[in-house]
Amino acid sequence: MSRKLFIAGNWKMNTTLQSGLDLANGLKETIGSIDEIELAFFPPAVYLKSICDAVAGSNIGVGAQNMYFEDSGAFTGEISGAMVKDTGCKYVLLGHSERRHVFGETDEMINRKVLKALSDGLHVVLAVGELLEEREAGKTMEVNERQIRIGLEGVDAAAMSNVTIAYEPVWAIGTGKTASPEQAQETHAKIRQLLEKLYNADVAAATRIQYGGSMKPSNAAELLGQPDVDGGLIGGASLKVEDFTALVKAGL
Repeated sequence: MSRKLFIAGNWKMNTTLQSGLDLANGLKETIGSIDEIELAFFPPAVYLKSICDAVAGSNIGVGAQNMYFEDSGAFTGEISGAMVKDTGCKYVLLGHSERRHVFGETDEMINRKVLKALSDGLHVVLAVGELLEEREAGKTMEVNERQIRIGLEGVDAAAMSNVTIAYEPVWAIGTGKTASPEQAQETHAKIRQLLEKLYNADVAAATRIQYGGSMKPSNAAELLGQPDVDGGLIGGASLKVEDFTALVKAGL
């Protein structure tokens, strides 16, 4: 079955309000009318409403980089799924390697966030991926399988229509190293086999698996051309209008 490519820009802790608006407005002009590819930005939380307003009327969606698994309360510094939706967002990125490795989020905590985000009506992009030492030890799929199994625990087959998996080899994030198209395809195919085991063939065939990890205009066409690579979760290259535009157009 054909899956619509989904390319999203993770801005991480970058941009000011003005540079974020300039970026959003620039991209609205260059790619905002594309509907063959699903497009989204993940700006910093403080700018979500402004960026949602800026891209309104285009085909670009907006998501939060994180959320907490409670509705409200004494959780200083956190934001809830309801708050994310209130800004106009429809996506949330969960389990990014920086949340796991810099902030110590566990698979179990990420699972609680996934379940809450889905119950709040958000589309979840669940990021998974192995460290360099894990790849070198031959543990790539062991790590991905654990992160996916625990991350999706309690998520039924029907809810999977609101889940995208983002495979991000941690050793390729912001390092300039990229998994070869063959490495990416091999891991994506194995993730799809795992989804078939956890759910069924229909869910496995319908779920999009993005590649993240130094995808840029020069390698995007080859990566996006792999049969099981269904888009990209883009870091650095999403912060420049010309780079992200070229990357998205490589998927057309």
